[in-house]
Amino acid sequence: MTSFSRRGALAAVLPTLLLTACSTGPAGSTSTTGSGTSSTGTASTSGTTTAAAFPVTIEHAFGSTTIEKEPTRIATIGWSDQDHLVALGIVPVGATKLTWGGNAAGSSDWFDSALASLGGDAPVRYDDADGAPIEQIAALSPDLILATNSGLTQEDYDKLVKIAPVVAYPEAPWITPWRTSLATVGKAVGRSDKAAQLTAAAEQQITAATTEHANLTGTSLIFGYLTTADLGTVGVYAAQDPRVALMRDFGLVDAPAVAEVVKAGEFYGSVSAERAADLTSDVFLTWSENPSDMKTFEDNKLIGQIPAIKDGHAYAEADKPTALAVTNPTPLSIPVVIDKFIPKVAAAIGS
Repeated sequence: MTSFSRRGALAAVLPTLLLTACSTGPAGSTSTTGSGTSSTGTASTSGTTTAAAFPVTIEHAFGSTTIEKEPTRIATIGWSDQDHLVALGIVPVGATKLTWGGNAAGSSDWFDSALASLGGDAPVRYDDADGAPIEQIAALSPDLILATNSGLTQEDYDKLVKIAPVVAYPEAPWITPWRTSLATVGKAVGRSDKAAQLTAAAEQQITAATTEHANLTGTSLIFGYLTTADLGTVGVYAAQDPRVALMRDFGLVDAPAVAEVVKAGEFYGSVSAERAADLTSDVFLTWSENPSDMKTFEDNKLIGQIPAIKDGHAYAEADKPTALAVTNPTPLSIPVVIDKFIPKVAAAIGS
């Protein structure tokens, strides 16, 4: 996975973008019985693997993968599978380092909280800036590699399958819905029932938030990318992008302009800022490197003509951990989105 695809899929806020041990519980144990509540309000999970779940075959973009028996050492690629595993009560031996929006350990606070409640050891963190870190993953001797929402290439896949069975994304890089990713991970580790329970719990939280912020429902959305380093271009995330799909969960709808900008099969498109006035939506969401960036966007003679920005119905998230949570929705990060992002969206929409 290249630096461009990784950061573009993540948050696309850096100027260079447009230029360019799984154990079930603590190490050495064979079952997970940990329980508790994380600081995000999400209950950490425990559970048992269904013996009849194996062997299991999972279809994905590169073919199919058969997992013969319960995996005990799982490595993850991408920025969400590790959350799904821990939510299911399983600690990976290795996971991608969160280099944008992560904490000092290259992890997230919500993952660390859930990990602590399980009593597991922190996974080895490897950087994916230059593609899948093949040698580092191989050194962990995994018996399963998960990449359900990643930028995995055919070349890297071919190398990784020589190490362990690999479960890749079902269709295309970076666009796997969180429910699909969670269900796939649950199936791969024999915990489909627990995955369904986690999905239902997250959906209940989403429903409650949508009820609290009734103005979200039916509001048309463009989720874009703006940077003060290049005010001549407006980026637009596709309807299939996980952050956009998550906003639909809260009742927002895709503005027609999205389909006009993004080519079929891509998670992202861009247009010249000269066309900014054509990007009509009820609300415009984006990221920013600094809180003052939104004022720069508003004052720019072209960017400021984006209708939602011009009318005062836009919001630029400057807090990187919050942006990370929105970009990679999981049962662990969705409560963070509800607490820290959704109220700001509702405020931008207004009455």
